[in-house]
Amino acid sequence: MRKFVVIGLGAVALAVGSAGWSHHSAFMFDFEKEVTLEGVVKEFQYTNPHSWLLVDVTNDDGTVTTWGFEAEGPSTLMRAGIRRSDLSPGTELSITGNPMKDGRPAAAWIIATRADGVEFNPRAGFAIQ
Repeated sequence: MRKFVVIGLGAVALAVGSAGWSHHSAFMFDFEKEVTLEGVVKEFQYTNPHSWLLVDVTNDDGTVTTWGFEAEGPSTLMRAGIRRSDLSPGTELSITGNPMKDGRPAAAWIIATRADGVEFNPRAGFAIQ
């Protein structure tokens, strides 16, 4: 009986651990490719565990596609000098990211440049200072 309890607890620990690992996986992004788009900020979801910058991009045919650019949570963004108010709705920018492998309009945010030339690099929040 004790053997089954130990095996059962081990299975639960493995399941919980793998679920947490898959949640923080970046497997969905293609880090071999980059996409650069110009658009207008629709919304900045400055939240944990991951923030999303939603950008409306006007296509060649005049339709608009909302792209989502994922970054880390607010504490990492703050260390990178990125505040929610820096990228308020209506802000024009150019943004580069690693696109999703399945072709959906989303990417891992690499760098964004506002129309006034100010750059925002969310990965700078990982730098040791």
